[in-house]
This record gives sequence, structure tokens and C-alpha cells, in this order.
Amino acid sequence: MKIIQLFKNEEKLIKKAIQNNREAQQRLYHIHAPKMLSVCRYYIRDLQFAEEAMLNGFLKVFTNLNKFENKGSFEGWIRRIMIRESISFLRKKQQIEFVTDEFEFKKTTINTVYADMHAAEIQNLIDALPDGYRIVFVMYAIEGYKHQEIATLLNITEGTSKSQLFKARKILQKKIIKLNKTSNGAL
Repeated sequence: MKIIQLFKNEEKLIKKAIQNNREAQQRLYHIHAPKMLSVCRYYIRDLQFAEEAMLNGFLKVFTNLNKFENKGSFEGWIRRIMIRESISFLRKKQQIEFVTDEFEFKKTTINTVYADMHAAEIQNLIDALPDGYRIVFVMYAIEGYKHQEIATLLNITEGTSKSQLFKARKILQKKIIKLNKTSNGAL
């Protein structure tokens, strides 16, 4: 019953926010801002720039709130706006480079022996990836986009998306293996 009540409360907040009720807008912001900042942070290394992208994203959310049709989750709708805003931010601030070396694409799997790693360590490893690798990796592995969707959003080919993901995984695997060796006392 509480879940239904929360959903109805959010529906009411959305309706009030559409009518420019500042208190409702502020409550929606406070409910969703922490998660959306982490979404922006996946794409943008610098926390201040991630906050800027998030704020720009919320501006778009509130400007286009009347376009939300209550089909699917409100959080998912906001999340898509934040992802697009983060990518747009990166395009404006710097050129995102996608290395397009031709190579045979093989599907790989990453072992799940990394459960001991803390979220901050994983975020640092992801942050260290080149921009193109990082963005595709986050979109595919974390956000769940398919290569065709990634290619459309980033204006690249599906093959480039697959290539960037493959290379990102390889780099992450090497770094994680190196971290595991050093943490176990072996150099």
C-alpha cells in the first residue's frame, strides 16, 4: 500500500509542478537529484561539471514536464534526459573521440570475482577510461542501452559502439587484475 501511496503522491507532485508550483518542483528535485547526479557522474569525471549537467537536465525536466505522459516510470524519463544532457555537455566542452580501429569483435565476459571492490574503486577505474570508451561502457553495461541505441544517440556506427565497449572491457580487466595482484601482495 505504501508503494501505491508514494506513486500517487508523485503523480500529484508532477501535476502541481506542471502548474509551476515551486514547492512541488523542489520536492521532485530533492527526491531525484541524488540518483541523477550519480547518473551524470558516470559520464562526466568532474563532480562540479556533473552537477552543472544535472542542473541543466532538471531545467529541461521542468520545462518539458507537461510532455511526460505517465507511461513508464518518471525516474526513467528523468534518467534519459540526464544521459542526453551529460552527452551534450561533453560534446560542448570537449570533443569526444571514438577510436575506430578495425578489428575482429569477439564477445567477452568479465569474471564476477570483483565483488570485493568498493564502488569508489570501480568508479575510479571507469573514470580512467578514455571518454569514448567510458561513455559507451556506461551506456551499455550500466544503463542497459543496446548498441543500436548507443550508435543513434552518439552519432556513431554500431560497430564503433561494439569496438569501444570491447576495448573498455579489456582495459578494465587488465586494471582489475593488476589491482587484485597488488592487493594480494604480488607485484
